[in-house]
Amino acid sequence: MKLKSKHATDNRGLDIKQIRSKKTYDALIKTGFRLLKKRDFDSITVAELSQSAGYSVGAFYARFRSKDEFFDAMVAHHLEDRVAASEHLFSTVHDDDLIDELIGDIVHYYWINRNFWRAALVRSMRDPDFWGPIRQSGHDLATRVIGILSEQANRPLTDLEQTNVRFAFQITLGTINNTIINRPGPIFMNQRLFVEKMVRAFRLVMNYDTIMKRKPRGNTRHNI
Repeated sequence: MKLKSKHATDNRGLDIKQIRSKKTYDALIKTGFRLLKKRDFDSITVAELSQSAGYSVGAFYARFRSKDEFFDAMVAHHLEDRVAASEHLFSTVHDDDLIDELIGDIVHYYWINRNFWRAALVRSMRDPDFWGPIRQSGHDLATRVIGILSEQANRPLTDLEQTNVRFAFQITLGTINNTIINRPGPIFMNQRLFVEKMVRAFRLVMNYDTIMKRKPRGNTRHNI
């Protein structure tokens, strides 16, 4: 009978430990998003978070030095999730429905995660460097959409057209941020009309129909 080497056994033990560590890490992140569906981030304690995830406070601090570091990890998860969601949408949605579905998805995501996003916006006010990866993610999304629109139009978008697309994203995300923080009205994010207006504004700002040489479309309906 061939015995396993001590080195192989140690590696297997390390792999199991890493798997268990990742499982705990992922469970804490998932629980954070779940609790934020109903609570503000500041009101959630490390003890409550750990207990809700099924782990000890020690398990939390073995992975995160503070709540701020934990929130950084949540933001990293958020960025990965949004890239995956966008790529799935780009690969499945019909060309002429792309803008409608993309804006609908963005509004829906930020509405159901509004407490998380409010916490991110508040954090950015006291830590300007915190917003860097989020800003870059927005630029990357706009660049990806510009590439797709260029393929649809069978030509590269001009510099002005690219600027218009980026500004359309700026208006969309800025409006969402303001709505989450200030709720100015008269239309709110949980209303179907909010998505319809945001889709229309995005298309108008980027001059979609002219780029695609298509007649303007009627309003589409989205559910939040």
